[in-house]
Amino acid sequence: MGPADTWDSMGDWLRQIGGTLSTVPKAIIVVSAHWEAPVVTVGNSARPPLIYDYYGFPEHTYAIRYDAPGFPQLAQDICELLAGSSLACAVDDQRGFDHGVFIPLKLMFPDATIPVVQVSLQQNLDAAAHLEIGKALGLLRERGVLIVGSGMSYHNLPVLMSGTEVIADSDLFDEWLVETCALEGAARNERLKHWQDAPAARSAHPREEHLLPLMVAAGAGGNASAERIYNDRVMGSMVSAFRFD
Repeated sequence: MGPADTWDSMGDWLRQIGGTLSTVPKAIIVVSAHWEAPVVTVGNSARPPLIYDYYGFPEHTYAIRYDAPGFPQLAQDICELLAGSSLACAVDDQRGFDHGVFIPLKLMFPDATIPVVQVSLQQNLDAAAHLEIGKALGLLRERGVLIVGSGMSYHNLPVLMSGTEVIADSDLFDEWLVETCALEGAARNERLKHWQDAPAARSAHPREEHLLPLMVAAGAGGNASAERIYNDRVMGSMVSAFRFD
């Protein structure tokens, strides 16, 4: 999709992330845009397989391996935390890692030695609910767990694939997102709950599944404001990534 070098900048950025962390994570939780369930569902397999949930790519992309172990005890802990926040939770001991998990992690932590647990989105795609999910998961940061929201800050595939000019709308939404994530705690979350009111919101996200992992990360970030740690143009659209410390 796009010229051969479309993802080079993002790939280079992902490769250096591990070196920016003060310590090696004891485990990683990934909330991916590519798993939705009626209630929040947590991968519970000790040895998760990979799900090659894409099509039309070169043959070698279906032979990629990322054999990071799962962490069933952490999966159970996640469900207990969610239940303690009155959030329904289920576990799935069969589902593997989708490409929203294994592609970025293969670049970030190529040795695949850190245990990984994937957490689904909730099918209702409610922004406030995903902020609450993040708030519950945020307690695990004190145990050395890295929480990763894997989506995209601009995700309008029909527009991107058509070659239509997207710069104006993506820049408008990106500016709002940067301004919003720079706020602290309640002020930031209040704006994120009403993200549809942002400039060009539905142009940037006709469907919000790629934005909701950021909501979970924001909820987990507590009162901390976010630093934009990456931004670039991808197929004409401005995309950004944020870190809550």
